[in-house]
Amino acid sequence: MQDTVELHGVRKVHGAGGRQVTALDGVSIGFPRGTFTAIMGPSGSGKSTLLQCAAGLEQPTDGRIVLAGVDIGQQNEKERTQLRRDHIGFVFQAFNLVESLTAAQNVELPSRFAGRKVSPEQVANALAAVGLAERAGHRPSELSGGQQQRVALARALVTRPDVLFADEPTGALDTVTSQEVLRMMRMLVDREGQTTLMVTHDPVAASMADVVVFLKDGRIADRIQLDRHSGGNSAAAIATHMARLEA
Repeated sequence: MQDTVELHGVRKVHGAGGRQVTALDGVSIGFPRGTFTAIMGPSGSGKSTLLQCAAGLEQPTDGRIVLAGVDIGQQNEKERTQLRRDHIGFVFQAFNLVESLTAAQNVELPSRFAGRKVSPEQVANALAAVGLAERAGHRPSELSGGQQQRVALARALVTRPDVLFADEPTGALDTVTSQEVLRMMRMLVDREGQTTLMVTHDPVAASMADVVVFLKDGRIADRIQLDRHSGGNSAAAIATHMARLEA
């Protein structure tokens, strides 16, 4: 199976001199197309840095990153920006919706800023994919938290990106609403083949993935392949792995 994102010996060092902090320390990993990967680890383990580097938002100190077949390190900032626009979708803990705009207008807004034309059909299809076809004309204040995050998800997916990066996408939601959003993300992987990388601290959220990668001190400490058809308690197994890392 072809990897959508590849990291080869990636190091990321913040600061200089005696104040240097190594956020990533020689990470090599591939994320196969059409799979859902959860990235977990203790605070300061390098989870968000890995996501930022993999998405081309931060430049690694050393190593190579290949995204959708393109070596990011060989591109200038303008080319990396274009690569992100064409190949990447982002979902964050904060919904980042504009209160005065409808759901449909929020979905198309980033593309308009980027000078790209998104058709009404594309917007409608993106909202339908996340179960909000009937809410296109509603503003954020008229939507629940889960529905707002699904609008953010539709916004990330409207251009059919090669990979979706999600950073704590359910962190601001209650348990029931979190499950609603996670089931939607899982469905998009299964039905649409959407490659997804998600940073999370929540074992229940991670249990929706195909693979869980654990980081510690900027290195890959462990990884587990989840059998989604076994009926086992994946969340409990993930929590056990996390407890070992934090011990």
